[in-house]
Amino acid sequence: MRNSLPDLFDAQPDLLFQLVTMLNPSVLQNSNVPVYSVLQEPGNFVITFPRSYHGGFNCGLNCAEAVNFAPADWLPHGGSGADLYKLYRKSPVLSHEELICVVAKTEFDSKVTPYLMKELLRIYNKEKSWRARLWRNGIVRSSLMSPREQPQYVGVEEDPTCIICQQYLYLSAVACRCRPSTFVCLEHWKHLCECKANKHRLLYRHSLAELNNLILNVAGRGDYTEATQDKNLQKQQLYSLDIGTLSKKVGSVHVNLVQLAEEWLSRSCKLLQMPYSIVAFANALKEAEQFLWGGSEMDSVREATKNLIEAQNWVEGVKDCVDKVELRLCHGNNDMDRVHMKHVRGLLNIDSVPCNEPEFLKLKEYAEEAEVLIQDIESALSMCPQVSIVDWEILHSRAFALGIFVEESEKLSNKLSFVKIWVEGVRKCIMEKSPAAIEVDSLDKLKSEVSELQIQLPEIEMLGDLMRRVESCQSRCNKILDGSVNLKQLELFLQEMDGFTVNVPELKLLRQYQKDAVLWISRFQIAVQNSEQCNDLENVVTELTRIIKDGTLLKIQVDELSHAEIELKKAECRLNGLEALRRKVPLETFKEVLGEASRLQIGDEKLFINIFEVLTAALSWEERANHILSSDAQISDFEDLIRTSEGISVFLPSLENVKEAVSTARSWLNESKPFLYPCIPVTPDSDGLLKSEALKELVAQSEKLKIRLIEISMLQKILDNCIQWEVQAYSVLDYTESLLKINLEDGSAIGLTAKIELQIHSLESVLKMGSCLPIDFAVTQRLDDASAVLRCCLKSLSFRDTTPVIEEVMMLLEVASHLPTTYASCELWSSLVGGMSWLKNALEIFLPCNRRKFKLSYVEEVFRQSQILNVSFPAIVDQLKNAIKKHNLWLEQVQQYASVKSGDRSSFLLFQIKELGSTDAFNCLELEMVFSDVERVEQWRHNCENIAGLVGNVKSLPDALAEISGTLDRSLHIYNCKGRKLEQLCIHCFCGSKDQKLLTCSICNDCYHFRCIEPIGHGDPNNCLKCICPYCNFIRSGNIARSGGGYLTKRKQLPSLTKLTRILSEAKLLCVWIKERDILLQIVEKAELCRTRLTEVADRVLAHVDKDLDIVAEKLSTALKAVEAAGVYDHDSNCKFEMALARNSWRVRAQKLLESSLKPTVQQIQRHLKEGSAISIPVGDYFREKLIEVKHRCVQWVDTAKKVSVDSGELELDKVYDLIIEGNDLLVDVEKELKLLQDRSMLYCICRKPYDQRAMIACDKCDEWYHFDCIKLTSPPKVYTCPACKLDNEYLSSSLSSSQERSTNKCEEPQTPSPGRPGSRRRTKQTDSLCRKRDKPDSTENNIISRLPTGFGNLLWRNRKPFRRVARKREEFNILSLYHLQQ
Repeated sequence: MRNSLPDLFDAQPDLLFQLVTMLNPSVLQNSNVPVYSVLQEPGNFVITFPRSYHGGFNCGLNCAEAVNFAPADWLPHGGSGADLYKLYRKSPVLSHEELICVVAKTEFDSKVTPYLMKELLRIYNKEKSWRARLWRNGIVRSSLMSPREQPQYVGVEEDPTCIICQQYLYLSAVACRCRPSTFVCLEHWKHLCECKANKHRLLYRHSLAELNNLILNVAGRGDYTEATQDKNLQKQQLYSLDIGTLSKKVGSVHVNLVQLAEEWLSRSCKLLQMPYSIVAFANALKEAEQFLWGGSEMDSVREATKNLIEAQNWVEGVKDCVDKVELRLCHGNNDMDRVHMKHVRGLLNIDSVPCNEPEFLKLKEYAEEAEVLIQDIESALSMCPQVSIVDWEILHSRAFALGIFVEESEKLSNKLSFVKIWVEGVRKCIMEKSPAAIEVDSLDKLKSEVSELQIQLPEIEMLGDLMRRVESCQSRCNKILDGSVNLKQLELFLQEMDGFTVNVPELKLLRQYQKDAVLWISRFQIAVQNSEQCNDLENVVTELTRIIKDGTLLKIQVDELSHAEIELKKAECRLNGLEALRRKVPLETFKEVLGEASRLQIGDEKLFINIFEVLTAALSWEERANHILSSDAQISDFEDLIRTSEGISVFLPSLENVKEAVSTARSWLNESKPFLYPCIPVTPDSDGLLKSEALKELVAQSEKLKIRLIEISMLQKILDNCIQWEVQAYSVLDYTESLLKINLEDGSAIGLTAKIELQIHSLESVLKMGSCLPIDFAVTQRLDDASAVLRCCLKSLSFRDTTPVIEEVMMLLEVASHLPTTYASCELWSSLVGGMSWLKNALEIFLPCNRRKFKLSYVEEVFRQSQILNVSFPAIVDQLKNAIKKHNLWLEQVQQYASVKSGDRSSFLLFQIKELGSTDAFNCLELEMVFSDVERVEQWRHNCENIAGLVGNVKSLPDALAEISGTLDRSLHIYNCKGRKLEQLCIHCFCGSKDQKLLTCSICNDCYHFRCIEPIGHGDPNNCLKCICPYCNFIRSGNIARSGGGYLTKRKQLPSLTKLTRILSEAKLLCVWIKERDILLQIVEKAELCRTRLTEVADRVLAHVDKDLDIVAEKLSTALKAVEAAGVYDHDSNCKFEMALARNSWRVRAQKLLESSLKPTVQQIQRHLKEGSAISIPVGDYFREKLIEVKHRCVQWVDTAKKVSVDSGELELDKVYDLIIEGNDLLVDVEKELKLLQDRSMLYCICRKPYDQRAMIACDKCDEWYHFDCIKLTSPPKVYTCPACKLDNEYLSSSLSSSQERSTNKCEEPQTPSPGRPGSRRRTKQTDSLCRKRDKPDSTENNIISRLPTGFGNLLWRNRKPFRRVARKREEFNILSLYHLQQ
């Protein structure tokens, strides 16, 4: 891929990690890369091995899973992959070193051993060499990394990464205090910060000895070949770099790591024998850090370091204990932490003292004093009955004053606190005065804790007296609860127990019973009061019911419970009375309510008096209703009786009978209205009229009515009229049926039309009379059917003497099909229907659109049927005879045309026969053959017109073909006359018009009219002295449309040569001669000749690879003119010609890029090369090779310029100038990189370094910029003046001779602009005068300056090292800066 896509890899070196680029498999195979393809079926597993690429796609819906797994033989590949990630500075997925170490510490198969050993050896040797290299470079400080919480897992805890290569730092890292959160790997330790190496620190997780032991353990656990060898030999293999021979130069002496370790061991042994010094111990441990990371040869150092750390911790522990004890004894600070006796014993109980510490004896004395106190406390706690609480308090105060904390004092303190808390609780209960404030459970708890006190106290007896009073109260309460007691007795007992301070549960329960009884009596009294006042009686009844239920549940006897049941019955009686008045109820209900009230002695209440009055009114109404129902009264009397009942709120028994009689009469009147009043709209039955049976039913119902009505006699009269009309209708129907039985063949058909018309009039009269009656008669539909049948018969008889229209006949048949079948068997009706069917078939034959549907045999059959019909149609029969005759004559003409040869047949005669057959001939084989031949000829002409582009055009086909042939003649003429001028002919229209001026192209010397093709130049033909035709301009300008070759884009609309050839072959298959076929043959021959000439030109241009483009420009221009003139389009030759135009355009634009005054960018060159690849520019092409050379040279220069621009002044200034000159000589625009080099060439500060993003400050007088660290500044002042300007002020006040001497110096320090260059400061007049007095540089500098571009001429001069003024600065800055410049 790198060889195939060098440009992409140059722009992005880590392209393979992005997974965004694919190569054609054929390219890989050509480079000897194995390529395999596989179709994965359901259930298949595809394994991709390391260092291979895979890609694929789904053939449909798919659900797949991918997983990464690492067998043992993957470990070397993983190591190389980790190195590759480090090389390209890519973040890894996991730490390879962590994976190897974790696997080596866990259980694994013996087959893993060879691969694991190889990786462990590589990691071990790498760590050993880099740690040694860091030691040689001065990094002697080291420390262990923090341990992991779960070391048996990989990737659970994330390690820090190197800021340079982005790799996980599992085994080791380098850090610095100036950047505490930043780490680098051992290889990039120089890039961590600018601090010296002795400031850096090595962080490691395992020492080399631990890694060595890990390797030996792995080798001994498997079938590894080296496991069978001697372990000493294995150690020799591991130690490719012997740490014992590691040495470096310190000053002028070479020192060895092992020698330094031995010297440190001797000093550490002496250190343990001397009095303890914290500084000496810290220095020794700090010095030991450079040995701890080593191998097993440093085990003695690690052991000595461990002893030093233990001794240091022991001494610090002893001193800390003594200091805390003495500080507490001196100040008595209660908040200070005390030393635990357990800790003191641990410091004292050691076999041998680690080091010499005087404080040890003092701590021992304090411990002995604490042991005495422990014994006293244990003896006091073991003699509890004989010891008082005062003795315990004395021991507690002694333990508190002691500087050492003993656990026995804690037991004493807890015991003393328990006794004090119990005494306080008892006294609180005795002194309590509030009623029921003390809980019985609290007293029981205090009583149970007496046995735990183990000491005599007076409060124990006081607690016993209180408990006895509580028990007495509980016994009395239980006696009351077990027996039956009334409310008054309970109230006397509770009054006696008021003020008792203990909350006895039984006493509390009795108080609750007394409250419930009092509340129940109050509820009962309120309910009785509401019942007597009739307020919300429903709720009163509900409340009294609940009160009685609750009274039975009371634990105390109450006298009011018996009165509650009587009051409930009275409330229910009042409620029934109110309900009877509110809604209608039977008379018996009123009587029952009054009887119940009299029994309860509440009948004199107002409610029951009102009930008695309502009952009296209801009995009076019942008497009147019975009288009206028994007599024959009018409907008004009944309605008045109903209105009177509305004011009586009692259910009346006779009211339903009265309402039923009125409702029945009104219903009968509503049903009779359609018969009595026909003008009133009514809801009709399903057929829209009234039934005669309904009228008879209404007359029968009128005899059962209880009310007297006048409409009964009117309905009887209507019934009589209906019976009389039905008799007349049946007589008319009988005569109609006798008419339909007449036979048309005998003489009875004479005058039939007049009889039918008279009978139709009679039927209509009867129907009109029946429509005046509001009755639906069954005979009405029969009358309508008979009238319709007679009308159809009358219309059919009228067709015998005329030629009817087929629509009339079909409409009559449609009406006849919907008539009832009652009269279908009648002779007259059946004869007329058969005649209409024959007439319909005959008339269908004469329709122009149906000529080709019917055969001659069918027409003759229809003619034969006309002879056997009962009804005759003479006019139609004559028309059938003439049609058969015309058909036979047309068949004779067709036979004559078929006898002529196909080559002599005229298409004109064929069209005449087709037109005559479409009007005279019936369906036959000859007619189908004629129409088929005509259709083929018309289709061929239509296809030819489509190819010639005549769709929607008024031109004829021969004219269009002749015009195309003319364009091909002009195209061939242009090919044949190339190199010779077409005299007095326009290259576009090929005519020499005398009234228009001919213009000549200055390149190809061809002529053209100004109106035909507007030239490139002036818009006025009189002013066009030197013009270029559009064809030459198109070829030589290099412009080409995105979609094709400009002039060729619209030629696809012209007739295609392939289609013309196909249509010519189709013309030979026709059965007639067509005159357009000869013209088409000439067009195809000329078009093939033009195609041959165009292909020759395209092949010649495509094979051209030289620098000279004029050779192919003339050929392309001629071919373009010929193609433009030709009226036929050929796809293959035009595609090849378009490719030739595209390549020529690419070469012209490449030449412009190389020879243009404006330099192109690298992106433009790359884009142009990409376009060349798209159109397959050959490898040996001159312009392609030239562009590739320019691009490679530019890319190399840009990479160098970018590196130099950020090298912080590492490259010499003269070489930077040479690089700038080289960049200006490039053929590519690199202004951005030149600007970076210009910025790189500007030097600042006393260190004379370019701008490097470090903090800088400018002098307010000379505008010179200085680094903060170079002049030892920590924060920017408001006004800064450099020491050189301060010295300048002193020199300005000196003698004139000194001033002249300075002015005659050959070199003065130039003014350097700001590093950020937001805007250059203005120079003072004094500075400008100094610049003007500057001497010219020497000849060598003049040569360099002359080669530099504008703006760079003074750059070399301005960046020369300053002399005297800067020398004065150095004298001032030598004490400040770490840099020493040479003059």
